[in-house]
Amino acid sequence: MTASAPSDRPASDAAWRTPFVIVLCGCLIGLLSFGPRSVVGMFLMPISTDNGWTRDILSLTIAIQNLMWGVGQPFAGAVADRFGTLRVFWAGAIMYGLGLACMVLPLPPLAMHVLSGTLVGLGLAGVSFNLVLACFAKLLPESKRAQAMGLGTAASSFGQFVFAPLTPFLVDLLGWKAALLIFSCVPLVIIPLSFALATSPSSGQGQGTGAEMSIAATLKQAFAHPSYVFLVIGFFTCGFQLAFITTHYPTYLKDLNMPAWVAGSALALIGLFNIVGSLGAGWLAARMSKRWLLAYIYFARGAAVILLFVFPPSTALALVFAALMGLLWLSTVPPTSGLVALMFGTRYMAMLYGFVFFSHQVGGFLGAWLGGVMYERTGSYEVMWYLSILFCIGSGLINLPIKERPVAQPAPVPAE
Repeated sequence: MTASAPSDRPASDAAWRTPFVIVLCGCLIGLLSFGPRSVVGMFLMPISTDNGWTRDILSLTIAIQNLMWGVGQPFAGAVADRFGTLRVFWAGAIMYGLGLACMVLPLPPLAMHVLSGTLVGLGLAGVSFNLVLACFAKLLPESKRAQAMGLGTAASSFGQFVFAPLTPFLVDLLGWKAALLIFSCVPLVIIPLSFALATSPSSGQGQGTGAEMSIAATLKQAFAHPSYVFLVIGFFTCGFQLAFITTHYPTYLKDLNMPAWVAGSALALIGLFNIVGSLGAGWLAARMSKRWLLAYIYFARGAAVILLFVFPPSTALALVFAALMGLLWLSTVPPTSGLVALMFGTRYMAMLYGFVFFSHQVGGFLGAWLGGVMYERTGSYEVMWYLSILFCIGSGLINLPIKERPVAQPAPVPAE
């Protein structure tokens, strides 16, 4: 190992890495990683117009970003679990920034799909709140995990609250290309913050089941366990809704002839109310059944979408819907990540939650891509809203059979 290579050590090895510092830096990483990504949909029309594209072309790039984020998450988690998190944060920040910068270039569609889709997606896998939550699970005492995960998720939402109104302001002031280039520099700030969340491969050992198992044995055990499979399948809906709304809701509002500020305000409200929802979900996840909490969240999401069909379109409805969805936006994360830690312990938390998140991002791929495809074929987003309601009902039901207890650990096998 060269002298310049970053060294991962558990937080307990450095006196300055107190729980407060760990949570603060983790929340800032979540804010900076989620903020630019949450407003990519606001660049859909400017980029498409300048390149002479229909909506489905850039929608596919954004969909690929979601998919590659999901594909990369288990691998990023596995690398972080085995070799420590610092290198993962560094590589992710650089790829994320480069991928956002590529969106400014006058690339042909295929090059845009490959470059921006892959770099942004894999970069997010290395810096997003998913890895932050896994670090919280490893570095914080169990009594603080649920609320810390709620704080980390809420901070990510605050990134959306900050960047949503900032985006139209920068676009009007500097143009969309300059605004996007500024956002491409934001992930680099994650690099110094990541030192507070550095972990070693030993972090999390002895904390729950799975601590002494190999990666292969852990995966085999997880996917043979029905409750884990239900959790993986159910999280699909969360990604489908989030990606569809983030990518297409601003354009949906524009199609209704609403002024541009409504779209920015709606995304900002989602981020603002998600702070409340995420903190509330973290608090509730420590005090009630996590599977029932997930079911309630999914059913409530479906009910919120139904409001769009019950009442006539208006600015007030657009903002109320955004606020309601904000309360439910990432509130699924604390109970979902909490169930993974409860069932399998924290040794391979990043990897196992990564596979759950992969399902989330498969949903995200379809939500972003099909939104563009359905609009070009039908001239509206109505089919997507109906699918969203249907998936909410299905995910609410599939979480109910989950068993909330540690998985029985088989006979120990040599660690990899």
